[in-house]
Amino acid sequence: MAKRDYYEILGVRRDATEKEIRSAYRRLARQYHPDVNPGDRAAEEKFKEINAAYEVLKDPEKRRKYDKYGDKWELADQIEEQQRRAGMHDFFRRSGTRTTGGPFDFGDFDFDLGNLGGFEDILGGLFRRGRTTARRAKGENLEHPVEVTLEEAYHGTVRTIELRVPETCTACAGTGRVAGGPCAVCGGLGSQVKTQRLEVKIPPGVDTGSKVRVAGKGHPGVGGGEPGDLLLVITVRPHERFERRGDDLYVDVPAPLFDLVLGGEVEVPTPKGTRLRLKVPAGTQNGRTFRLGGQGMPRLGNPEQKGDLYARVKAVLPTDLTPRERELFEELRRMRSGAAAGAV
Repeated sequence: MAKRDYYEILGVRRDATEKEIRSAYRRLARQYHPDVNPGDRAAEEKFKEINAAYEVLKDPEKRRKYDKYGDKWELADQIEEQQRRAGMHDFFRRSGTRTTGGPFDFGDFDFDLGNLGGFEDILGGLFRRGRTTARRAKGENLEHPVEVTLEEAYHGTVRTIELRVPETCTACAGTGRVAGGPCAVCGGLGSQVKTQRLEVKIPPGVDTGSKVRVAGKGHPGVGGGEPGDLLLVITVRPHERFERRGDDLYVDVPAPLFDLVLGGEVEVPTPKGTRLRLKVPAGTQNGRTFRLGGQGMPRLGNPEQKGDLYARVKAVLPTDLTPRERELFEELRRMRSGAAAGAV
């Protein structure tokens, strides 16, 4: 069964601009995000469908292939290679009347037609050499979006993902032909699209825009070339408390007015789930920022090194004062007003 049209999934025209596609994706992603629809399997599947469509349409080259080949866009390189080979076949067929004479040069292929029996021998020699010289190439890389929480970005995590990836056809060993004709299993393409389930590791320290490489899990190579890689494109969800700036984190910490005036201690949350006690000196102003070295995010590729955590103290004013507490505040105000007047 054919998959739904990607343009239809995002609700945009086929001539939509990149901005229109991005806007439609963001609107739908917010509507069907699993965090907004907890436990809703239909919404989760819709969210995956939206991401798959956007992953193709946001990329100009992938979109070009999709517009041309539809569901088979992932096989575009193999299809175009087959078309190129078919064009070469027609070229030799049209030139086949020349069976004697000097050498015929075509790129890396040099044939002396006078020493060959006929056109099929020429064509066979061309593709036998072509498979070992001209067609071997590494497969394209495959990108897949992965969303993680800040805590997962701190500790590292594991994801199980499903991919639709072309694999070399086992029936024809990737040649696209069996017994002199097109392979019936892959339709002459040399590969088939299959669903894979992979368990992938997300290292500590990733940030939005990071790409995690999984070697050899991309598109298959051409002519026996090695496969491309899988690139996990990371998005870190915004956190309700921590603000991230590179490897540093910022967090607001509530502090009673009395502790700011007289000095005291406040608890600072950390991304690893613990709390640190921070000494606040007497006379601390509201909004003052304290640096806690090495308590930020781990650096990608070197998790032993970490950024810093910056705690901004926010004064918490007392409410529901008792009559006696109100008297004390009024007395303090009179005393401060008198001291200020005396200073003048």
